[in-house]
Amino acid sequence: MSEQPHDLAPPERILSAAALRMARQKPWLVRLELRRLLLIPRARLQFALAGVPWGRGWRLYGLPIIQRHRASTIAIGDRLELRSWPESNALGPFRPVILTTRRPGASITIGSGFGMTGGTICAEEQITIGDNVWLGGNCTIIDTDFHPLRLADRLARPLDGATAPIVIEDGVFIGMQTLVLKGVRIGAGSVIGAGSVVTHDIPPGVIAAGNPAQVIRRLDIPPTVAI
Repeated sequence: MSEQPHDLAPPERILSAAALRMARQKPWLVRLELRRLLLIPRARLQFALAGVPWGRGWRLYGLPIIQRHRASTIAIGDRLELRSWPESNALGPFRPVILTTRRPGASITIGSGFGMTGGTICAEEQITIGDNVWLGGNCTIIDTDFHPLRLADRLARPLDGATAPIVIEDGVFIGMQTLVLKGVRIGAGSVIGAGSVVTHDIPPGVIAAGNPAQVIRRLDIPPTVAI
């Protein structure tokens, strides 16, 4: 196992020793940061037109897709980081980040320190995400079935799928290409393994993975010790 220290986030100051060191070692990050800075006016205008207040310390690597029903709300805390450009993350976003509310009264509420690479957050009822939650590349969080299950209902009311609120508590990490379905609560500090399908509640402080996601172990127990 390598003992080399991992990189920190891009430096806050462009003209700093840390920024010069980054430029020498990873020149593509310099290009990304310059593009990000040039994008800020367009990004602020996009959020303003969508009716989403701009927060402090936001970093947007590419414009997301924002679709807000005008009778719904999207509220996001400080220190947001969204990565929509394919070159902005080694996992390569399949598409820009999508934030969408589709019905009157729907809401997406996201705390501070949220990070997301590609993927979708779609609310027809309510999605609540706490502070310091990170989503790996190309995750999907949806609080709706979109369509009814019974054929007769689909034909009569094709967009009348069942909905139920989602809550993701503080400090959760969700691995790449995970699907979080309606009615789920993920407890504080838990980690969801890549490629999981979360169909039911996950308690705080655990590692869960699979389809459907199941608890593998508590985070305070070494991997070799059974729960």
